[in-house]
Amino acid sequence: MITAIIGTKGKVDIDSKLLINTALARKILVGFVRDAVNKVGFKRAVIGLSGGIDSALSAFLAAEALGAENVLAVRMPYQSSSEGSLIDAQAVIDQLGLPSLTVPITPMAQPLIDQFPDMSPLRKGNIMARQRMIILYDQSVAWRGLVVGTSNKTEALLGYSTLYGDSAVAFQPIMDLYKTQIRQLSRDLNIPQPILDKPPSADLWIGQTDEDELGYTYEQVDRALYLLVDERFTVEETADQGFDHAFVAAVWKRVKQNHYKRTMPNVGKVSRRSFGHDFLYLRDWAG
Repeated sequence: MITAIIGTKGKVDIDSKLLINTALARKILVGFVRDAVNKVGFKRAVIGLSGGIDSALSAFLAAEALGAENVLAVRMPYQSSSEGSLIDAQAVIDQLGLPSLTVPITPMAQPLIDQFPDMSPLRKGNIMARQRMIILYDQSVAWRGLVVGTSNKTEALLGYSTLYGDSAVAFQPIMDLYKTQIRQLSRDLNIPQPILDKPPSADLWIGQTDEDELGYTYEQVDRALYLLVDERFTVEETADQGFDHAFVAAVWKRVKQNHYKRTMPNVGKVSRRSFGHDFLYLRDWAG
């Protein structure tokens, strides 16, 4: 006899659902990095180290997958970047024994910024993010290594990234981990404690933090996103789990509005076989 009411969902222990098997995740992601690099004929990788937890974790995984000597770490400070970020990035470089470069972006980004005195912090941040990717792809050629992404699942879902900036990479090792899961795995990989402890920040301007910009903490939004995305709950069903309805609706609206950032550009179809429509192959179809 079926006693459950259709359309209702019982209470979900979200915190336990967000816990991951860190040993298994580490094994999977190290293998993913090695395969992503080797299958296209490369042996090396390039990564931008910001001093934050996401790039640190990506660097640790890449070093384990490819050997530290094959992972070039690039620090790219702007004039307002914090000294602490440089120090934290250097701690990762020293702990792993990575080859590294420091390339200040101020001389490159500032001439454009100076042309628009009323430029908003958002515009400036986008310029910085895209300038950093120019540097990484230049070093990709010089170093003969693929550019490693450092975006997590929370940021990707919320669109908290810059198109052709931090999102312009060869592969994304940690994009299927929510921010709270990034912290779990980072603790197990012994990432330097100051990086684990500090507030997440893109370090685009003085005092900038991710959570101030978003308007909520990663712990809050990860719990809602897990239900909306992984469990396929509706906004109403998610709110029934104890969330403010307006908060959940705003988060889901943001996920939907930023879907274009998670896909290749749409192609207007005029032929029989069009990219993204009919000409579809797995990434590994050629060989």
